[in-house]
Amino acid sequence: MDPPFAGQFVFTVDGLTIGTFLEVSGLSVQIDTEEIVEGGQNQFTHKVPKQMKWPNLVLKRGITETDVLFEWFAKCSGEGLDAAGSKIERRHGSVQLKDSTGKVVRRWDFTDAFPVKWSGPKLAASSKDLATEELEVCHCGFKPAK
Repeated sequence: MDPPFAGQFVFTVDGLTIGTFLEVSGLSVQIDTEEIVEGGQNQFTHKVPKQMKWPNLVLKRGITETDVLFEWFAKCSGEGLDAAGSKIERRHGSVQLKDSTGKVVRRWDFTDAFPVKWSGPKLAASSKDLATEELEVCHCGFKPAK
């Protein structure tokens, strides 16, 4: 069986589809370790696990007519944050990888997320690049789901 074509990603938050994206990065995790030196043991140091580190998810897509992506960001910053009493509503969601027929091949569910950065397109009359937007989302971990 061939591996799935990694070209269609759907991002949802609390059941609301935020959009389909061209690129998703940050699906990784790292476990920090602490080294413990044992007296008289010169062959190695003991390594014990500590906390897990989850990098931010970074989602990129072409500009669309919908503002759902920016609206979520706006609720977590500036006037939106003030209106919520300076409390960020952390949300749960998923990133879905779909095959060429639109069938979900793999899904990663993340927890306690909120957007931390939004970037719009670089506007230059001489550019022939696709106009894209980017959303960066921090979270407290994800797990593969089916």
